[in-house]
Amino acid sequence: MHSDTTVRPDAPVHDPDEAHTNGLNPLVPRPIDRPTELPLPGDGREMLDPAVGDIAKIFSAPSDPADWPAWREALAAWRDDARARLAYTGEAYDRPDQRWTSSCYSVALVWLWDERLFDRATSRFTVEAFLERTADHGGFDGVVLWHAYPVIGIDERNQFDFYRDVPGMADVVRAFQRRGIRVFINYNPWDTGTRRPDGDDPTELAALVGELGVDGVFLDTLKQADDSLVTALRFATPPQVLEGESRVPNERIADHQLSWAQWFADSDAPGVMRAHLFEQRHMMHSTRRWNRDHSAELQSAWMNGTGMLVWDTVFGVWVGWNERDKATLRSMLRVQRALTDVFSHGDWQPLAGGTEAAIAAGVYTSTYRLGSTTLFMLVNRGDSDYRGEAVAALVGGLPSDGSRAYDLCAGVELDDAQVSVPARGVTAVLVTMDAAAPTSGDRVDASASASASTSFELGQAELSALLAEAADDRARSAEVRDSMADWSAFPARTARRTLPERSRFTGAGSHVGVVPVAAGDYALPFRYRRRETGTYQGAPYVEEWKPLAPRLHDDRDEIIEVTLGSASVAAREVTVAEFTRFVAETGYQPGSSNRFLIGTASGSGHPDVAVTGVSLDDARAYAAWAGARLPTEFEWQVAAEQPGFERIRPLVWNWTESEHTDGITRFSMLKGGSDYEAPGSDWYVDGGEREPAFSLKFLATGLGIDRSPHIGFRLAWDTADADDEGGTR
Repeated sequence: MHSDTTVRPDAPVHDPDEAHTNGLNPLVPRPIDRPTELPLPGDGREMLDPAVGDIAKIFSAPSDPADWPAWREALAAWRDDARARLAYTGEAYDRPDQRWTSSCYSVALVWLWDERLFDRATSRFTVEAFLERTADHGGFDGVVLWHAYPVIGIDERNQFDFYRDVPGMADVVRAFQRRGIRVFINYNPWDTGTRRPDGDDPTELAALVGELGVDGVFLDTLKQADDSLVTALRFATPPQVLEGESRVPNERIADHQLSWAQWFADSDAPGVMRAHLFEQRHMMHSTRRWNRDHSAELQSAWMNGTGMLVWDTVFGVWVGWNERDKATLRSMLRVQRALTDVFSHGDWQPLAGGTEAAIAAGVYTSTYRLGSTTLFMLVNRGDSDYRGEAVAALVGGLPSDGSRAYDLCAGVELDDAQVSVPARGVTAVLVTMDAAAPTSGDRVDASASASASTSFELGQAELSALLAEAADDRARSAEVRDSMADWSAFPARTARRTLPERSRFTGAGSHVGVVPVAAGDYALPFRYRRRETGTYQGAPYVEEWKPLAPRLHDDRDEIIEVTLGSASVAAREVTVAEFTRFVAETGYQPGSSNRFLIGTASGSGHPDVAVTGVSLDDARAYAAWAGARLPTEFEWQVAAEQPGFERIRPLVWNWTESEHTDGITRFSMLKGGSDYEAPGSDWYVDGGEREPAFSLKFLATGLGIDRSPHIGFRLAWDTADADDEGGTR
């Protein structure tokens, strides 16, 4: 009979001796993450070196508002020079089949086997259920279906195999697309040590996107693709768009229509994202993957007219969004989707249009103008709600030309400059008038935006619907806020051990030797490699910027306190012959036959080697037939230190009864290691023979994808005459 494991939570601890990594504090932005200062006209400094400016993340805003007009002039000059120097035309953004990229504001990065998307009870992908459970983020314009890391390297399969081996993968893609959501797959350039494809990576990737019918490719660890990859994907069927990780350089903005603004630190007064300034139609997705407070990223994206990457589960680690930030994102997306032309083609004036009182309170304003539409974007950097005059053009009341003003986030019409901006939140004020046009000294010339529209008008019906939705959402958000002690608090989850039907498994068969595990309390050494997967509970890098060696991929040693019942663990793994007999006698058929018994004994087929190509459920089914169960990872570890414990050659990882889920991600701990080890990258799963204390957190997949030629299992039994309950507590 099993009981829950008592394991100390794997909460992040910033040890004193780890306060700095390679001389850098992991809790603050690295120099490369910090905003770049742009020389102002007349300040005596030379123009920014292109080697710096062409890869800058954000151009910081001056702290003194008196310098903002000169700063806008410097931004315009920098953009004109950069475009001329690179002979930029913006041709890719004019292609009709790829114009959607400029309105792809919200993208979810999703583990393919997320339990909101894949229903394990029915072994089916449930796109509609996933969208319903994530609707409080405001809906997504795109999804990235992440698939291989962190399980790639368990065997010879490459990144392309991990997509192609999924039954019905193309159907999942089409299910998202039917709901108007663009689908990206990811490309891992570091995958060089697994099975090599028949062609080179560009050829293989171009074939894969055609098979799956996806819309774009996320470039993992790559800021830019090389020419061969760009060409292969541009001429693929269907043609693909590329999204680089972090700061795509100016020279590749021409063929990378999107990029994710990862680890971008901003100035106190919101700065300008360099890539979006260079090409206003270039979509960026802000993200700080380990943060529990996303307000800074949201505000930076809001002021720049760019988007967000929603990444609430980082490679198996829950980092869900709080209610406040989800409410902010919903407000942003309604406005951005309704006024896409304004953001991508309008005359954008960073830090223009606000009042002195608002600026003094930490409320900043930027302005977009297109035709007769003027849009004021406001952010509140403070921790208290702001209510007051915020838009300079409305001070003293509306002009007498029939203009009207609306708070698009509160869903109300305005008759003066009094605007409410939530703490750490955003607001948008729409004014239908020409009088709010800035003076030429304040402008970042709209002519720099290729193929810019000259007019825009939000229809009355669309405006009315937008206001009604905003008012309703603001009211519902207020109810949530009032019902919570802190609506900006992190919505924690706990991964709990799943247990098969509780019963005693006694009477070890005579066909296999056993190793006894005595009942008692144990303080067991626990070793793992610190990857982004974490271990049992919690994120390994809370509130950190980019994890760097030696904190990333380093070996960790801890102590785990557990209570074990009396048990017997099989001296060796279940063999091919034994499993074959089980299948023959029971007619066992797995729910999915995909990869069943694949690569058994690494292809040798010898009856006395460990059976492989079995899932955790397959192993459980055999154990139940044998009147047994699987050992927990701790029983396995204690037994492995005793005389008589054996490993069949070739070595294979062992499944254990250690399955956990937090309702989003499911994982198990594998023990023992295997003879296989993927070379060439720290991103691969650990391989080679491993000491008993080592555990591999192996994220659960489905539909047979977790079956590997390098994973087998052994059995365990509760001791028949023991008074204790057996199992692990």
